Amino acid sequence: MGNAVLGRKPRRFWPQISRWTGYLLYALTPLVAVGHGSAAPLLPTSSVSDSLTQYIQSLPASVRVSVALETLADSSVRLYHRADERVPAASLIKVPIMVEAMVAEIEGRINLDEIHILLDSEKVGGSGVLKDYPNRSRISYRDLVRLMITSSDNTATNILIGDLSPEAINARMRALGLPQTGLNRVMMDTLAARQGRENVVTAREMNHLLIQIYRHRVATPALCEQMLDFLKANEDTLTIPSRLPRQPGGRPLVVAHKTGTLSYVRADMGIVYGPRPFVLSVLVEGADSEAAGEAIIAQIARLAYSTIHNN
Repeated sequence: MGNAVLGRKPRRFWPQISRWTGYLLYALTPLVAVGHGSAAPLLPTSSVSDSLTQYIQSLPASVRVSVALETLADSSVRLYHRADERVPAASLIKVPIMVEAMVAEIEGRINLDEIHILLDSEKVGGSGVLKDYPNRSRISYRDLVRLMITSSDNTATNILIGDLSPEAINARMRALGLPQTGLNRVMMDTLAARQGRENVVTAREMNHLLIQIYRHRVATPALCEQMLDFLKANEDTLTIPSRLPRQPGGRPLVVAHKTGTLSYVRADMGIVYGPRPFVLSVLVEGADSEAAGEAIIAQIARLAYSTIHNN
């Protein structure tokens, strides 16, 4: 599947001088692209291991859970359960697309401030708001990226896939050390899904991608911070954030995350900005309902937070 999917060629723009400056800063930033098998895993602290393992083992046998957990300050806590299993990505695949869009901005292949003219023929169903916009609505590419993350907009996602190309997105993930991650179809392509052409990720690789964004290793610092801002504005709060404790004053903890939902998977990948920030990716297959999958993810996040902060 290439750019012919949406009938467009990849866009090309001459970069501005300021964008070349940003590219030089980005290029000089060391990219630590560590594959899932490149380093010996740290043993998790016993309390984290015991509490999460006991919870996962208490779930029905039909439920398959993939988990990757790591503290960000010192990586002193790491836990992986089925973390290298390739799982249908649902909308988690939109984070790799966002990363490629930001790199394409640096390299001059797209201009995030250019206006896209939305056509009725580009609209698809499922999540998002653009499907309800009038024909020939004007929207910037930056807002396409934002809507792809904050409201999981499928129309915005498909426009970006068409302009960036699946090949470029997959090549970017391989360059960043995510060889198991694959974009293999556009959103709402149910025929491709039935034929087995599914977008796939692993919990460990999604953690690795979030860490790269958090540490400003995938683009310029400003663009990495913009990606984190988009993730913090995710409108779906039924998973990782839902059972976390409140901050003083009753404010919710800040979570930069991206959720995903299919009839056969519920998923979330996120950075929890607690006193000891951590990154967590959870994908649940085989739950009885969407709500059951959400409850599993929420409980894993709650247990992870409690044990990390009580050690």
